[in-house]
Amino acid sequence: MSEATHDNKKALRNELRQRLRRIGEDELAERSHAAAQRLFDEPVFDRARVVMIFLSMPNEIDTRPIALRCWQRQKTVTAPLVHFEQRHMIPVVIRSLNDPMDTDERGLSNPVEGGPMPIEDIDLLIVPGLGFDPQGHRIGRGAGFYDRFLSQPGFRATTFGLSFDEQVVDTVPTQAHDVPLDGLITDRRTLRFSAIHKGS
Repeated sequence: MSEATHDNKKALRNELRQRLRRIGEDELAERSHAAAQRLFDEPVFDRARVVMIFLSMPNEIDTRPIALRCWQRQKTVTAPLVHFEQRHMIPVVIRSLNDPMDTDERGLSNPVEGGPMPIEDIDLLIVPGLGFDPQGHRIGRGAGFYDRFLSQPGFRATTFGLSFDEQVVDTVPTQAHDVPLDGLITDRRTLRFSAIHKGS
């Protein structure tokens, strides 16, 4: 990564964190439900049998409404088990919001129980991020877990980012290894990127 790209990403992450901190607790809950409803309206959600969500960190859009709807529809829900030392994550099955979780000092929750799910079986992946742009690119927190996950052989799921609308920016600085998403859902709009990436 060039020094300019690194500096641009650092500045953008700082700005996006500030935007998230300005969203109050009640507003966060209301707008998370609005974004979840937009996802429920997507045909890909209806078709999906295995949905992988992220476990929301403080100030992050809440994925719990998505998990609850999935279980109501008899869908399997998986969440990432993050291994920081090995710098990778694996999807594991969660069956309840009351499943034991190990939460670290950053606020990242990891499932304590649950069997692994083959990535080939995931139909829909809900991807977190600090920011997204209208071309399907995202900026995460800098660890690269999702780019590595999306690049694995056998991965076939449809990928949708999930965020508040304030997290959409004009352009996200990108690198060659960054993997674009198929779509983005916010509390105010739904964007689809597949046609852009296919060059149509």
